[in-house]
Amino acid sequence: MNYDINNFETEVLEKSKTIPVLVDFWAEWCGPCRMLGPVLERLASDAGDSWVLAKVNVDEMQEVAARYGIRSIPAVKLFVDGKVKDEFVGALPEGAIKKFLAKNITLKKAGEIAEADELLRAGNYDAAADLFRKAFDADNKNEAAFLGYARIKVFEDPQFVEAGFDNVTISDDNFEIAGAMKTFVHLAKTYRNASSLPSDPVKELYLTAIRELMEGKYETALQSFIQVIRDNKPYDEEGARKACIAIFKYLGEEHEITLRNRRDFSNALY
Repeated sequence: MNYDINNFETEVLEKSKTIPVLVDFWAEWCGPCRMLGPVLERLASDAGDSWVLAKVNVDEMQEVAARYGIRSIPAVKLFVDGKVKDEFVGALPEGAIKKFLAKNITLKKAGEIAEADELLRAGNYDAAADLFRKAFDADNKNEAAFLGYARIKVFEDPQFVEAGFDNVTISDDNFEIAGAMKTFVHLAKTYRNASSLPSDPVKELYLTAIRELMEGKYETALQSFIQVIRDNKPYDEEGARKACIAIFKYLGEEHEITLRNRRDFSNALY
């Protein structure tokens, strides 16, 4: 696919009013540009209709380069609504570029996600999950849609949630909740393969705690996990400790269940 442009006004400024445009300012003689270009092109090819790439050869479009103060290349600027929203200079690694995009690009399904968030707050979980899933099916890199669906369906659909992490770039703001989801997926798989757990007096209590968690009984699950920690902390590679931390992160540090059980958890550890 050819990402080079001929008309900056039309292909970048006007187009960015309907879809974010990532502009790569480059030149043939620039070594780092030749490293960065294929990475941006691959990400653009995978982006669907979330954003588009435009390549500006600074030697051929000197007026545009001067207008935007290009002094060092490669330089990358993200245009939204005809204006520069954010930018970076240099050949960043692919992971850093993905974080840049995740932080800045307004997702096409934002309206559906906002509606799903409202349904979630109202306790209409199935309807919220349906909307989150619809948005994610339309864009399988949509972090908000994925995490919204995962929060509701992680125990009903753990394989789907686990696979979703391969496509979605998790931002720093959601790192902890994503970690909690991964722990929950592991616990769901453990429950479904209980025979693989080592024999131990705490095994049944550990499985009971997982079942309580899967049923949404967070406080009783915490209490059961805390008892497992007291009886045999190392069991299942400290699975009970990891489960408690995941529940706290999932509910939030200020949630009443978290606040009521934090001290017992700490006392059981030490």
